[in-house]
Amino acid sequence: HNGMWWIYLGFFATWANDTMAYLTGVTLGRHKIWPRLSPKKSWEGTIGGWLAATLAGALTAWLSPLMISPLFGAAVGLGAGVLALYGDLGISMIKRQVGVKDSGTLLPGHGGLLDRIDSILFVLPFIYQAVLLFGPHA
Repeated sequence: HNGMWWIYLGFFATWANDTMAYLTGVTLGRHKIWPRLSPKKSWEGTIGGWLAATLAGALTAWLSPLMISPLFGAAVGLGAGVLALYGDLGISMIKRQVGVKDSGTLLPGHGGLLDRIDSILFVLPFIYQAVLLFGPHA
């Protein structure tokens, strides 16, 4: 069913964003976004992530049975990239306020479960709203 493709779009855009933000940040990152909250995040990495999320959204739209234009997919991908950053920073802020570095031991070496899903927490509700308001059957 096509509904799953919307979820795939959210995950693909988020994974592309997170991966390219990391790779771009490590190689080109000079200007930190919020050093006290998330010392490794840079504006360069963020822009690289947003570009990758935009491309992932466009490619998913083009290759999937969603019946949406790649331009709409790109817009949703960019929105997902922006909101992935907010999810990541939001969970980091909560963790800092309660004095927790990692949000559990379920996934050792990955900072805990919340650190693995923080980005997607904001992305999937956004995609749901985008589909309702602007999707092919809106």
